[in-house]
Amino acid sequence: MSERTWLDERSAQSVRHALERCAPDLCGGSITLQPWIGTGDPHWSVGTAVVEGGFVAKFAWSEPAATRLWHEALVLRALGAHATQLRVPEVVVASEDPVFLVTRRVEGDPLTYELVSAADRSEVEEIGAELASFLSHLHDPAVLAHVVEAVGYPDVPHPQATTEALRGRLGPWVRPDQLGMVQRWCDWVDDALAPSAGAVFVHGDLHGHNQVWDHDRRRLRIVVDFESCGAAEAEYDFRYLPAQGDGVRLLLATAAHYRDRTARPLRIDRVMAWHLRTALGDALWRSEAGVALPDGATPSAWVDEVRQRLDALALLPC
Repeated sequence: MSERTWLDERSAQSVRHALERCAPDLCGGSITLQPWIGTGDPHWSVGTAVVEGGFVAKFAWSEPAATRLWHEALVLRALGAHATQLRVPEVVVASEDPVFLVTRRVEGDPLTYELVSAADRSEVEEIGAELASFLSHLHDPAVLAHVVEAVGYPDVPHPQATTEALRGRLGPWVRPDQLGMVQRWCDWVDDALAPSAGAVFVHGDLHGHNQVWDHDRRRLRIVVDFESCGAAEAEYDFRYLPAQGDGVRLLLATAAHYRDRTARPLRIDRVMAWHLRTALGDALWRSEAGVALPDGATPSAWVDEVRQRLDALALLPC
């Protein structure tokens, strides 16, 4: 068994040197580093690069990040061998010295807020059916059982913040009139998520930019980035959908198709509890790290948007 190592830095030169060691056939081609948001936390020191236009290389430059990336490589191998119907990246090279993962690139575009907002009812239903198909296969109990057998029991993923963190640290970043409401939401989240539900295998980070779509046919081609995968309740994988487009149409469409496919109940209140911790947690860490929220938004604006979604679902806990 080789000693696990990682790159010294995030650079095209470091990536090329790693390719020379673990994928020499690819080391002579073009390398394009993808954008990366630095947080100062070595846990997230994982980057990606497009190699020769047809491959995606993932690499780490810290020990915690290398551990996460190697786990993703093992999981993708296990999923590819067990569940061929899952639309997950095809592993081309997986190296532990240094930790390096190369998958075959699939052409397509992300699922954006703008695209979902512009979709009519039938188009939203098609998108929701595609997402439900992927999730119903991923959440099959046999998938978790296989991952456990091949890799070991996966970690339990966690959203961007606990309710304790939101109660104690979000205040300086939102309007004074929102403080009491956020506190009441946190109490509601704690109640909604207790007790914990049964676990399935979850992707853990299923936002629109981890999805690759053929938008002309409204078909999901592949889901990428399994760094945050683990064992959690099914509702956890729905936590980004309430913010995917204006309103909550995609959440409701996906949930309905998912229930039809799995015959398992899906609790929208638990989805929204996870969503609240995700959205407000994202606003919190970005604000504290000095990282701008997307599209120039503010934490206060995100609180208002969360309230609109809760109100649309008749779940307003205030």
